[in-house]
Amino acid sequence: MTNIISSSSISPLICFFVFFFWLGHGGALGIQHSAPAINGADKIRSQFLHLLRTRRSPQVPLTVEPSKPARHPLFQQVPTPTFSEAMESCPKADIKNLKQRLREENFYLHTEAGEQGRLPVLILSLKDSKQKRRPAVVFLHSTNKNKEWVRPLLEAYASREYISIAIDSRYHGERAHNLTTYRDALVSSWIKGDTMPFLFDTVWDLIKLADYLTQRKDIDPKRIGITGESLGGMHAWFAAFVDTRYAVAAPIIGVQGFRWAIDNYKWQARVDSIKAVFEEARIDLGKSAIDKEVVKKVWDRIAPGLASIFDSPYSIPAIAPRPLLLLNGADDPRCPLDGIKTPTKAHSSNNVKLIVQPGIGHEMTSLMVKEASDWMDRFLKQ
Repeated sequence: MTNIISSSSISPLICFFVFFFWLGHGGALGIQHSAPAINGADKIRSQFLHLLRTRRSPQVPLTVEPSKPARHPLFQQVPTPTFSEAMESCPKADIKNLKQRLREENFYLHTEAGEQGRLPVLILSLKDSKQKRRPAVVFLHSTNKNKEWVRPLLEAYASREYISIAIDSRYHGERAHNLTTYRDALVSSWIKGDTMPFLFDTVWDLIKLADYLTQRKDIDPKRIGITGESLGGMHAWFAAFVDTRYAVAAPIIGVQGFRWAIDNYKWQARVDSIKAVFEEARIDLGKSAIDKEVVKKVWDRIAPGLASIFDSPYSIPAIAPRPLLLLNGADDPRCPLDGIKTPTKAHSSNNVKLIVQPGIGHEMTSLMVKEASDWMDRFLKQ
């Protein structure tokens, strides 16, 4: 093992609603703030880091352990998905024999003690690149999938001279043992209150991943982007919020207002996506049905602050002034648009953009993939 010292345009033929808003002046998602908000951003990041450290296993030196490709990556869903039209549509450079020209790296990054502190990493890059330092993009998978699932995205970006990185989030992929590993971890978090498998523990891994990436000789440490789908979109959101080394972010169908959903009775779809933990809480709380009290108590227990001080109205503005692209479906029940409060008057900005695709629910589309790709090119290839 190796020790690491840690420290567009849109075609007018496409029917999109596009909202531009400025995070640095006038507020984002309905939150007004002025220049001193930078200090506020530092404060909320400090609070979040403190929370992460309260539920950590003993710390270990950041180390790299070589591994082999996962031959049979585990999916915690039936039937096993086999193809994503959206990911396959990601723009690629016209390179003959692309797969043969890719360098693949597989290793474990040790982010803390214990089994879940062993972070599986997959990296793809062009073997014969003439660039000494290249931009990098981290891709994060959705619930019940794994790093191998996003390989089409890795290949597409690698063809365009990016270092492309994917990981298995906590209790997924190589960090899972069966079809219920993630579900069981969520229930255990409610019962014991000693881990944060919903979002926050993986964000710790992404901080440690940034430690590693910024020390690589082939990566420009100032040009690292992060994106992801659904659960991966939430991971990208919180990683960009807490770690400013992620210079550009493009969460896809991941950002929502958790408190807004509770207050406006729009929590059902999100709850249904990980229902076992809410059912466990309902029983423990002596309720006949899951209600808003159950939902709030679960979030407070398994992801403290998610529905309060770290919710989107506070953590999303803290990403400013770094470029941020939010991609959502207009009919997404898990990420309802009314919970992402935009200003009443749209503000034009080069750094922040929200794209809402009409007629789309909780689904990553080819158009979203293309827009995220263009966003990365715009800000990481300057």
